[in-house]
Amino acid sequence: MALPERAERTPRPGASRHDVVVVGGGHNALVAAAYLARAGLHVTLLERRDEVGGAAVSATPFPGLDARLSRYSYLVSLLPYTIVRNLELVVELRSRPVSSYTPVRRAGRDTGLLVERRPGAATEDSFRRLTGGDADFRAWRGFYDQLGRLARALAPTLLNPLLGRGQLEALAREEGAAQAWEWVFEQPIGAAVERYFGDDAVRGVVLTDALIGTDSWAGDPSLKQNRCFLYHVMGGGDGEWRVPVGGMGSVAEALHRSAADAGARILTGAEVLHIDPDAGGGRAEVTYRDAAGREQAVQAGYVLAGVAPAVLTRLLGRGGPGGPHPRGTQLKINMLLDHLPRLKSGADPKVAFAGTFHIDESAAQLRAAYQRSHDGQLPDPLPSEVYCHTLTDRSILGKDLVKRPEVQTLTLFSLHTLPGAADKDEMVRRALAGLDAYLAEPLADCLAVDADGKPCLEAKTTEDLEAELAMPGGHIFHRDLAWPYAERADQVGKWGVETGIDNVLICGAGARRGGGVSGIPGHNAARAVLDRVADAGRRRSSGI
Repeated sequence: MALPERAERTPRPGASRHDVVVVGGGHNALVAAAYLARAGLHVTLLERRDEVGGAAVSATPFPGLDARLSRYSYLVSLLPYTIVRNLELVVELRSRPVSSYTPVRRAGRDTGLLVERRPGAATEDSFRRLTGGDADFRAWRGFYDQLGRLARALAPTLLNPLLGRGQLEALAREEGAAQAWEWVFEQPIGAAVERYFGDDAVRGVVLTDALIGTDSWAGDPSLKQNRCFLYHVMGGGDGEWRVPVGGMGSVAEALHRSAADAGARILTGAEVLHIDPDAGGGRAEVTYRDAAGREQAVQAGYVLAGVAPAVLTRLLGRGGPGGPHPRGTQLKINMLLDHLPRLKSGADPKVAFAGTFHIDESAAQLRAAYQRSHDGQLPDPLPSEVYCHTLTDRSILGKDLVKRPEVQTLTLFSLHTLPGAADKDEMVRRALAGLDAYLAEPLADCLAVDADGKPCLEAKTTEDLEAELAMPGGHIFHRDLAWPYAERADQVGKWGVETGIDNVLICGAGARRGGGVSGIPGHNAARAVLDRVADAGRRRSSGI
């Protein structure tokens, strides 16, 4: 494949020259760098932090204890096997035996709803005991059968040029998913959930996929909750969320190796200061401060932005993509436990925490929490979700901890925690109080203690994400998710990574078909560059 034309203009002193500069070193940026380097292009990636991976990293946050926790993002659903195969990634994504468990207290009695990864007799019995009948279980099977059809129709399109809405709908109808299309694309998802399910707790289990990480509610007429729901149930064509063996950092490390082995030049401690898309000769220039504090510059035919669109706008120093400043809504707590807590319901903790453990996430509680957050207050109760990585993968524990079978990790993720509602300590207190309400022993009695005598608990707020990862507003998707189709005629056939500036493309979560640990925006940005390179080569060979 022909490479981009070399600029006729002599670069300014000290400005090195490449085919592509990738700004940011998150997992999507690494995907783009790996694809482009493998295609023979000269690629430089600039990462502000001392490590690559962005939110897809692991850490050992507790002194004296070798537990390598997924610090920010923690499960994987949207990463296509095509990317794993193409980039020869050594990555294992392991299924959890349980989809979810929801503790419920009714009429003074503690009970719960168990949903197996593949709902069978245990799930059916759990539905019957909670709801008093079989209607909601039958509805569950029919509802998710329809969503599975929709996922199988749409997932294969994510690595191809954009289709129009009508084309995507035709694919859904061919797969027999016309009803699911109506639920997701035509009306607030809350309407379908309310129609299909009678039990409020069951409704909430369904709706959490629409709300996690999103400032919205089930009946939001903007349908941004529907877009969140779609991406949560579409991954891999089956919507299953899998555990990255070795922790999330193993995914970033595999991508780093792939890009570096292909010849990409990866610089950490390199903070990008400015992007000039018109440095002359059809090239862009990226100015950055290196690890030694020196200002450097690199020129390239293309710049791929793995940063949020709002950050890209600032780096360009002019209009460009952006829109309203994003606003995240979540709190994440990482914990190491000496043992899993017992439950008031009597459910086996090794079953209940193996999937997603829902706390105060009935449909009514979710609606009330959203309203309270928009009144400027911290919800009470605070809807949250918990899962235990080590029940599926114990490789994240060092040799001393792994010998102790009762040692486990827990990850808690809260919804509707808008910035300014409360300080971090109060958020953590409220989140743990919500969990404690369903436990037969206080969580504090289960926490391990680190070498400094402190409980093994680490909390990350939206403010932390903004400060540590440069995510504006702590928004985990970089901005509100977009529909996975072309919304204008001129977008059909493009890749959903365009910015309106010919040589600047988005390769991060803020692209169309972005969000989550997927690599899809990185793949699509790389394909957009390679398409343009090939087109330029054809024009040169034909004398155009």
